[in-house]
Amino acid sequence: MASSGPEERVSGLDPASGESSRSWPAASSSGAGLSWRSLPSTQSEEEAEADPLPAQYPSHLGAVPGRDKVALYCDRLLRGCKVTCKPPQSTSSNFKASVSVAEPFSSNIANIPRELVDNVLEELDHCVPLLEVYPVEGQDMVVFDIAQALEVVRFFYDFLWRDWDDDESCETYVALIEERIKLWCDIENGTIPAPIGQRFRKNLEKYKNMHLELIQYQSNIKEEPTAEEAVECWKKYYELVMLCGLLKIWEDLRLRAHGPLMPRILRRRRGHRDDRKAVTHIVAKTMTAEMVKDFSVETQLQQHDNLNLALDSCYSGDNVVIFPGEYRAANLSMLTEDIIIKGAGRPEEIVIVSEPTHESFVVSKAQNVKLMHLTLVQQGTVDGIVVVESGHLTLVNCVLKCEGTGVCVLTGASLTITNSEITGAQGAGVELHPGSTAILEGNKIHHCNNFKTSETSQCALGGINIKVVAVPKLKMKNNHIYSNNGYGVTILQPTDQLFTTGGILEFTASGDAEEDTLSKLMHELSLEMNSNTLDDIKGLSIVNN
Repeated sequence: MASSGPEERVSGLDPASGESSRSWPAASSSGAGLSWRSLPSTQSEEEAEADPLPAQYPSHLGAVPGRDKVALYCDRLLRGCKVTCKPPQSTSSNFKASVSVAEPFSSNIANIPRELVDNVLEELDHCVPLLEVYPVEGQDMVVFDIAQALEVVRFFYDFLWRDWDDDESCETYVALIEERIKLWCDIENGTIPAPIGQRFRKNLEKYKNMHLELIQYQSNIKEEPTAEEAVECWKKYYELVMLCGLLKIWEDLRLRAHGPLMPRILRRRRGHRDDRKAVTHIVAKTMTAEMVKDFSVETQLQQHDNLNLALDSCYSGDNVVIFPGEYRAANLSMLTEDIIIKGAGRPEEIVIVSEPTHESFVVSKAQNVKLMHLTLVQQGTVDGIVVVESGHLTLVNCVLKCEGTGVCVLTGASLTITNSEITGAQGAGVELHPGSTAILEGNKIHHCNNFKTSETSQCALGGINIKVVAVPKLKMKNNHIYSNNGYGVTILQPTDQLFTTGGILEFTASGDAEEDTLSKLMHELSLEMNSNTLDDIKGLSIVNN
């Protein structure tokens, strides 16, 4: 039957042939699924209220370890199979199951009319997609086996199958499936931060829908396409190719802690004004004389009640002064000018919340950007709360409340954080990519979530995560890293060895070479640590990448 959500299912259907007393599921045009039950007929079709719907068979794949999933799909089901991907022409081209209503009539929708169910099934010609069949409990082992088989097939098409796989050989295809199973496990167990995993699933579903739209658009062109139709067709195709390429990159990189950035329009750098004069932008709902009394008479002021408009008006050299309140600004994700953004008050009084519709919060590509006396609250965005793509970014007396990943410094960029607080990151509080530079002084980094780097090595990435090719540079002084960060500093090195020493610095090593190896690695990393406090954590960890 047609429904408005994944919980609206009608149960109690027999095979259309009527040859079996076993009941079969009702249809759901929204993809919500179907439910089965097998009970003796004790109610009339005219009875108004439906019986309660029995519980759906619980998922068994969710509890299956990753290695057993690999054995199931790669060793038992797909090994030696020929890969042929034929995209569906429409959603109706899937395998179908013939269904009809069984007795007693059951539903989890209160007081749903039986007549409505019959009408919907009639419109569907009593056929529903096979993968929308969800058996319910209380059946015999035959139905239980069918429920498990449907779940195995459904998981394959939902997460493992890609329409671009038809170019792969059998051996390569099995290896791809194994990697995708590992990717799914990493998303489920938290190795990949939840917002990043959600973005991957969202874009995978978007790709499937776009591909189907392209096929349907092409099939609706009956004759020679017009110029407009040809252009639209190529547009849809290249959008699909771009998204396909992004998904492939994600699968290759495994989304460890910071997935590749989504394609976006980059803002062109303006530079300084022609007269080289700087403007101070006041951000407040209303401006009073008291607010500006401390500015010199030569200061050029512009008042904005919207932070987004203030940022859009900036040239290099400008200052943005934000008065107490809560603000949103999508333009923080496109910082290309050398500006200072500072709060006029305590950090907790000036709160900037991310735009949930944007995947980035603060992204800096300028040569020199400074954020001061602000609280940044990440909601809905999935990239790092602050991403330094190039140039230098300075954070002074700021509070960063992360929901996705923490502060990310990409290759060639640099970061300075002073007297600030980072909390709540899914992954490391600060992540340094190869060739980056960071100076951290007087900061608190805490309650950053842990996740495993693999099924066999349970190493939390902790407060600070350093990727060692080419070596980044990190200077730390008077920082406090504590509470649920795992290790304080994690160094990911591209070697086949894992080193360990006892005490506050924990690595794994063998022989007498551990001290020399540690000393050499510290020297090569340009890692300087003075007067830092590491509480309720494991210290410094060096792990394989």
